[in-house]
Amino acid sequence: MTQQPLHVDGKFGHVHKDEVDISLASSNSWPEAEFEEVTWNGGAGDFHDLRFVSGMRGQNYKAFVPPRIANVDYTPSSAVASLAEEASREISRFDEKYGARVGPFATIMLRSESVASSQIENLTANARSLGEAELGVEDKLNATLVVRNVRAMESALAASESLDTGSILDMHKALMEGTRDEATAGSWRQEQVWIGTSSSSPIGADFIPPNHDRVPALMEDLTVYARRVDVPPMVQAAIAHAQFETIHPFTDGNGRTGRALIHSMLKRHGVARNVSTPVSAGLLANISSYHRSLDAYRDGNPEPIVTLCSEASLRAIKNGTQLAEDVTSIADSWTTTIKARKDAAVWKVLDLLESRPVVNAAVLEKELGLDYLRSKRAMDLLAENGIVIGVDKYKRGRFWRAPEMLTALDAFAERAGRRQQSGTV
Repeated sequence: MTQQPLHVDGKFGHVHKDEVDISLASSNSWPEAEFEEVTWNGGAGDFHDLRFVSGMRGQNYKAFVPPRIANVDYTPSSAVASLAEEASREISRFDEKYGARVGPFATIMLRSESVASSQIENLTANARSLGEAELGVEDKLNATLVVRNVRAMESALAASESLDTGSILDMHKALMEGTRDEATAGSWRQEQVWIGTSSSSPIGADFIPPNHDRVPALMEDLTVYARRVDVPPMVQAAIAHAQFETIHPFTDGNGRTGRALIHSMLKRHGVARNVSTPVSAGLLANISSYHRSLDAYRDGNPEPIVTLCSEASLRAIKNGTQLAEDVTSIADSWTTTIKARKDAAVWKVLDLLESRPVVNAAVLEKELGLDYLRSKRAMDLLAENGIVIGVDKYKRGRFWRAPEMLTALDAFAERAGRRQQSGTV
């Protein structure tokens, strides 16, 4: 990787108009990145600290400038290309097999992906707490935050169809609403960000993304690449994700948005039409390998991130298949246990419990149109047969939970969160 310093000045390191234009040479090798030298004059809230003003202000740092990739002509090695193709094929098979039951498995996979994505950010919650949080119980903060992540992911994926810069801004807005950074949700960053070491300046940081002035053009370039139809989907999704994380276009929420981008691309390109395969659950297996693969990408080698995303997808498919089989087995056992007329409301409730193992009367009325008496009759029958357990939730009324289904979901989360012992993926 070459380093070419540029003369810059101004608050937050304004880049002069005569900056070097990084052009792309089409080849099977990855285009080289650049660096630009920026003068640090501080952030908006830094000037109250006299030690900072005297110690850091006026120092230079080198911000990373990634190459443009819209028209990159890159082919991974045959082994990596084969692995990526296998991952795409297995995702499609999973989607085709379980996508026929779109309701239950689309919901379960999206929730599983959101939970795994939250775990990367150190938020954990069991299935029971999540189910109760979905019904408005907010006594467990982590569960409440994860449920918000689920809803945000739903909104983000709905906003991502076009894969242009506007849709990415919409994705970020959906993911960040309700957080402490809501004020900047849906907007490119307007300041320098960095990773590692000091919290007050980028001087000596582990990684310094490009200056904020470059973000709009770089993101436009990225979305052009993301919409191409001549790149294998898994290769394309992995590279777009790495480029996104390298640009780091937002002040916060880059990880969540970057992971949602993978799903958006796989869906748009027809690999996963019905369900969101929990790729983040696969990435969760080895965070250090994920960081190393991003470092390799910035050094000009995309193969590690393509390999990692492919193997993460295969792990996710294996884990998701186990969950789907567990859910199917449990649902089948329920069907043989219950004796009721074919038109009885209990069958609709059983279908709903596959994707929502914690319910109350309000959910049964909203989702199934059941009044109080029909709900009570169905839930009493399920409780008598050991399928659900009813519990009164103070002023929130009666909740019912399906323990077998909750156990299956917790087992999935445990498998997803299990770190590998070795340093490689």
